[in-house]
Amino acid sequence: MQATRARGLEVLEAFSSNMGKRYESGRNYDNGAGNHRAVSMLSPFVSRRLVTEQELVQAAFKAHGPEKAMKFVEEVFWRGYFKGWLELRPTIWSEYLKGLTNDLNVLEKDKRIRASYQAAIDGQTGIDCFDAWSAELKDTGYLHNHARMWFASIWIFTLKLPWRLGADYFYRHLLDGDAASNTLSWRWVAGLHTRGKPYAARADNIATFTGGRFSPSYDELAEVTEGLEATEPEGLPVAGNPRAFQSPAVGVSSLLLITTEDASLQDFDLSGFDIAGCATLNVTDRRSPMPVGSSVRACDEHALLDTVQRLALSPISVSAEGLVDAVRGAGVEQVITPYVTQGPLFDALAESRAQLAQEGIAFTELKRDWDTLIWPHCKAGFFRVKKQIPTVLTALGL
Repeated sequence: MQATRARGLEVLEAFSSNMGKRYESGRNYDNGAGNHRAVSMLSPFVSRRLVTEQELVQAAFKAHGPEKAMKFVEEVFWRGYFKGWLELRPTIWSEYLKGLTNDLNVLEKDKRIRASYQAAIDGQTGIDCFDAWSAELKDTGYLHNHARMWFASIWIFTLKLPWRLGADYFYRHLLDGDAASNTLSWRWVAGLHTRGKPYAARADNIATFTGGRFSPSYDELAEVTEGLEATEPEGLPVAGNPRAFQSPAVGVSSLLLITTEDASLQDFDLSGFDIAGCATLNVTDRRSPMPVGSSVRACDEHALLDTVQRLALSPISVSAEGLVDAVRGAGVEQVITPYVTQGPLFDALAESRAQLAQEGIAFTELKRDWDTLIWPHCKAGFFRVKKQIPTVLTALGL
């Protein structure tokens, strides 16, 4: 995949005419690899903010107007909802990581689970639709959203595999992999996000929305009557507030840190900052203790390269462990980077942030109005965010 802003804008322009009623009527149909024309396929660009959510909304409104484009816009807001929901409950991410470690230990020791897991990721379960989706995921780095839900449901309830292993499998191979959207979507299917309401993969639903490409028999798929909420009897943690962060100071010598968290740095006014150096940090391999797909690694590398080329910068490449030394070497007083959300990058930077603070070097962040306006409403279900869409868009001048 050509993970550049220019390519993302090309895809956006080509799909904008489909963001209205055509999207609303066709978005649920999984037409198979190479035929996903009813959906935008923009998610790998948006997950790195090579193209931003605000640009998607602007394009949809320009082409169709607010009323006809609203279903597309609502789907764009789902990303903001999941990001905000995890920001307000960061322990969900840390608990996922602990659970994944335990599941991987079980996988190593339990032959039955290991055999079932291997069949699932090799596309050898005998369930045609599931096996095809597993192959498509690894071959293309993409799955239609409906297929993701069916796949996760079959993984959890029919194959009876630990949900975190499935979430990890997705995260290692999805070009649009996002810690919040991926983790919370798997939890939603399992009945852990919306408590007690698991998502069931139904044979008739699969047949209908794959256009008959797949027609599993009813006895192939488990009947889902309850989710996994009994595994978390304590329930959901109480939603907090968005974490405090430090904005960069003007006129202070700074190191600009570029990551795949937000590749549209041109949206921020950097003219008032004294940028004395620049560094890129790639944490793709921290998505999982298991090997991350080569296409995902290449996508992140291309996105970073594209960002520095667009900004006409000559950065040094650093690791999370080497960031502090790089900052010292640059002799700066602050680090500037786009706001870092919960996930591998936030975890990778934890020690560096603490060490920089001890040395009196500020770690500062640039936060988008899009996130600031949406996240405080992410304390319950999506409906609460949906109600705020007109208010948010008005505040953004859209």
